[in-house]
Amino acid sequence: MTKVCFVGTYPPIMCGIADFTFYIARTGPSGEWCAISFALDEDDRAPTSNRKRSVPAVWHGIPGPEGISRSVVKKGLGALGWGDSDSVLWFQHEFNIWTDSLALVATLRRLDLPKVVTLHTLHFQSAETPSGLRRREHDFLSALLPHVDAITVFGHGVYDAIALAFPEHHHKVHVIRHGAHLYPEASRLSRADAKRRLRDYLLGESSLDEATLRALDDERIFTDADTVVIGQTGFLHPIKGSEYLFPARDRLQELLPDRRVVALRIGEARQADHREHVTALRQAQNLTDKYLLELWLPQEILPVAQRALDVNYYWPNDCTQSGILSHAFGAGALIAGRDLEGVGETLREAGALCEVDQDSLFLKIRQVLLDEGLRKEIEQAGVAYAARYSWKNQAQRHRDLAQSLFSDAPVAASSSAGATGREGGLLARWFRSG
Repeated sequence: MTKVCFVGTYPPIMCGIADFTFYIARTGPSGEWCAISFALDEDDRAPTSNRKRSVPAVWHGIPGPEGISRSVVKKGLGALGWGDSDSVLWFQHEFNIWTDSLALVATLRRLDLPKVVTLHTLHFQSAETPSGLRRREHDFLSALLPHVDAITVFGHGVYDAIALAFPEHHHKVHVIRHGAHLYPEASRLSRADAKRRLRDYLLGESSLDEATLRALDDERIFTDADTVVIGQTGFLHPIKGSEYLFPARDRLQELLPDRRVVALRIGEARQADHREHVTALRQAQNLTDKYLLELWLPQEILPVAQRALDVNYYWPNDCTQSGILSHAFGAGALIAGRDLEGVGETLREAGALCEVDQDSLFLKIRQVLLDEGLRKEIEQAGVAYAARYSWKNQAQRHRDLAQSLFSDAPVAASSSAGATGREGGLLARWFRSG
């Protein structure tokens, strides 16, 4: 059995890449995966209800974002009891995690095991280089590619950009889509039932302040059949574009004069330096038709909340990829978002609503909200996307690539991408008209 040792962030560290690695690693039997991660600080060690259980084989010993080296990796492998035979080192890359790119490349060059790197945050529509990569990304890949056996990316846009920039290394590039969660119970809820469940949680179990709880109850935003709730979940972070949500509510209200439109942003800041962003959102709410609910939803409530929202509105400032979308599709959520970079590619593949400008997206949202058949088919296409790229399926694609590194018959470079999400019926009509 080929064994994979992931290198990067891992729970209880809280970040999207730690979650990504956890959801892949939890799918296999003991001994198939392990993880080498960063040393924990006191915040990481603090137990909370949202921390995920770790797989048994994890070593938290990398001494910081610039502390990676061959000796550190070897020390981690030794602590985990892993030898070199049939083992693959699989690094998870994002520039904020590995702040010293030269140290990472030097480490990879000196390691004598098969090496794979998943690149989470590459662009392909930048004007900085002819390929669409940003200059920093191009320079990093130029140094990285000679010293790895394979890299994986989440979509064909990035794949094509790398193949254009580095044709001599295109055979090393593999598309393995970001994994998606399946929430069969949440996705089968009627929207009215999902709204009631979310209301019961917020009013009965959450830590919201009394003024917010009273407003949510008095305004009947979850129980009034003529109210449209447009919202967003996930960490409060400047790159998420949450500042566009309340203006989107105003524009949608103009397009739906016979309905009441309410905006609901649910989440909390992960870092202290994001507080200014949160303060601006707090000042923009009015506890009537614009709400900021500063709380982190438990794992069992998140898909219910995404299903409860009539529209999950997502217009991020940086569009390389999105962990929150990996939850929303499998929850049967109606998603409307920005057609840019990896986020746009994912939305299009899943049959979701997306546009390059917000005014055009608002018109699509209005059309879908007034056409229940089209809405249901778009939601079902999202659930089908989640099933196609479930964590179980994507973990298997990781296994296949790892095993191919010891085989004479390697996996085709882009074979893991799967089919498009443009099925027939109403969706075919939608894409022809959109």
